[in-house]
Amino acid sequence: MGIFRNAYKNITEARQRQADRYVNGALMNLDDASLKAMGTSRAELRRKGTSGYLL
Repeated sequence: MGIFRNAYKNITEARQRQADRYVNGALMNLDDASLKAMGTSRAELRRKGTSGYLL
């Protein structure tokens, strides 16, 4: 059971990182004022990593 539990944990963590990069990529399309209102900045989003965002 431990092997399957670890595999599931690793897969869910990888998918979470992928989702975070996707969201950061989408947030990069917002203007600076909106990002500031959300408590983040472009530099912080770049530091966290982004991936392509297609509409």
